[in-house]
Amino acid sequence: MSVVIIGGHDRMVSQYKKICKNYKCKAKVFTQMSASLDKQIGKPDLLVLFTNTVSHKMIKCALDEVNGLDTEIVRCHTSSGTALTEILACRC
Repeated sequence: MSVVIIGGHDRMVSQYKKICKNYKCKAKVFTQMSASLDKQIGKPDLLVLFTNTVSHKMIKCALDEVNGLDTEIVRCHTSSGTALTEILACRC
């Protein structure tokens, strides 16, 4: 399963990827808005939005990119490793 994580903390990127790897998921993590974010998201199976640590513009860009795809979208207010673990435990 492929997972795209939007938001979160820069220092947690390696932990997010490690948690996803434990659930046999491939992960892309975007904590900052880049100029080509819309081209980098791709077609993930799961889109995780950490809403507390991300701009509205970045959320809109991500949602527009997966609109019409068969992508499950999960919004989570906290951006902790435990929150990501709970999200993946329900889906993997």
